[in-house]
This record gives sequence, structure tokens and C-alpha cells, in this order.
Amino acid sequence: MTSQPQKKTRRQMLEEFVAAQPADAFSRYGLALECMNAGETPAADAHFRKLLELNPEYVPGYLMYAQLLVRDARPDEARKLLHAGVAMAAKKGDAHARSEMEGLLGELG
Repeated sequence: MTSQPQKKTRRQMLEEFVAAQPADAFSRYGLALECMNAGETPAADAHFRKLLELNPEYVPGYLMYAQLLVRDARPDEARKLLHAGVAMAAKKGDAHARSEMEGLLGELG
């Protein structure tokens, strides 16, 4: 009787991708979202921070990280991040992301 190897979870695969290529924006963003959705705020925070440190032009990271900060009752940090994200979205010509971030900024007052 042979045992089947365990199928890896999406998070395990993303962790392996990030370990192999730490600067890969898509994998790190996915891992940050996995942590965020699992309620693991410190891990998500660390991955979003590293994502934007290594890939400041990765516009989706700004909005999702800001949403995490809002959920974690850190509105001042979220506002600062959103301002940076709006500027980057404008630079990249991403009107949709810019609009979403401006909307969240408006909600934060």
C-alpha cells in the first residue's frame, strides 16, 4: 500500500515561490492576500511591506495593504499608503486603481 503525497495548499506553493524568488511581485502579493484572508495580520503586513519595498510600482499592493491597515485600526498609516498609491497609479496610468484608492481615502476622511 503506497501513500499518496499530500497535495500542497495554495499558501504552501506561494511560500515556496517567494522563498525561491523573493522579489517576484505576483507571488508575494498572492501570499500577502492568503495571510490577510486567513486573519494573519502580522504576516500579511510583513509581506505587503516587503512587496512594496521591492516593487514600489506594483499598484494593487497599495490598495490591499491599505485595506489591511484599515481593518487593523491603523487609519493614519492607511492614508499615507493610499496617497503614495494614488501617486503611483497616476504615474502608471492606472485610473481604475487610482479611483479605488481615492474612494477609500474619502471614506477615511
